[in-house]
Amino acid sequence: MDVHPAHAVANEVVVIDELEGLVARVIQSLEHGNELFWLANNPVIPADVDYLAFHPARVSVLAIRIGMTLGYDRRRLVELGTAAALIGVGLWSLPSGMLRRLDTLSSGERAQYQAHPRVAAEQLRRWEPPFEGLADTVQQYHEREQGQGFPRGMEGPSIRPDAKIVGLADTYMTLTAPPSLNPGLRPDEAIREIVRGRNEAFPSAMIKVLLNEISFFPPGTIVRLNTGETGSVIAVNRNHPLRPRVEVVGSKTGPLATPKVVDLAEAPFVYIVGPVAETAR
Repeated sequence: MDVHPAHAVANEVVVIDELEGLVARVIQSLEHGNELFWLANNPVIPADVDYLAFHPARVSVLAIRIGMTLGYDRRRLVELGTAAALIGVGLWSLPSGMLRRLDTLSSGERAQYQAHPRVAAEQLRRWEPPFEGLADTVQQYHEREQGQGFPRGMEGPSIRPDAKIVGLADTYMTLTAPPSLNPGLRPDEAIREIVRGRNEAFPSAMIKVLLNEISFFPPGTIVRLNTGETGSVIAVNRNHPLRPRVEVVGSKTGPLATPKVVDLAEAPFVYIVGPVAETAR
C-alpha cells in the first residue's frame, strides 16, 4: 500500500477510490496466503520510509485480518481497511518531531496530540462526498472500553466495532514499532502488554482474535525448546498460537548436522521456553 493520502489533502484531490482499490487487493492477498500479513508484521522500519505512511499501512493489514476472522464481509473489510489507512490524517499537521517524544509532551502538546483523531474526522467530513462512516471510525480509534481513551472519553457500547479493531491493531503495531527512537517490544512482549489490560482497553474476544492471528512467536522468531534445542519458527498454527512449527537447528551440544522440523501442535511433550534473546538475559 504505497498511496500517501496526505497528497489528497494537500491538493484537495480525494483518492478514496484508489485507496479502496488497494485495500481490496490487500484483502485478496490475505485470502490467498500469509506472505503479506507477515511482511506487515515485520517491525523493522526502513530508514527512508515515512512513518505516517508506513504505520497506517501496517495497521490496515492487521485490522483487515482481524475483521476477516470476525466474519466481516468484503464491503465491511474494505471500509475497515480504508479507515485504518487514514488514521494518520490528523497527525500530518502536528509539529515535526512530536511523535518521537510522546512520553515527554507538555500538557499543551498532549492536548494537541490527543485532538488528532477529531482533526482527521473533520477533514474526512469535508471531502466530497463526506465519508461519515470512515470519519467516525478514525475519530474513535483511540477510545477505550472503560472511557480512558480520547478525544471524547467514550465507553465500550458507544464505540464503533471498527474503531475498536483499528485501535487494537494500532496499539499492537505501535508497541512493536513505535514512532519514537526507543526500541519496540518483541511480538510476545507486545501481546503480554495488551493482555494485561484485557477488558479495560479492548473486548476480551477481540484480544483473543489478535492472539490467534499474531502468535507469541511469529515466523522468524528464534526460540529455545524445553528439550534444550534451539530453532526458528517457520509457521504458526492458528488454532494453537503457542505451538508453532519450528525448524530445529541446534541441540544442547551444538548445531545439528541436518535441521529437523517439529510441529509443536503434534508434539505434546515439547514446548517453547521462550525466545532465545529472552532466555539469555
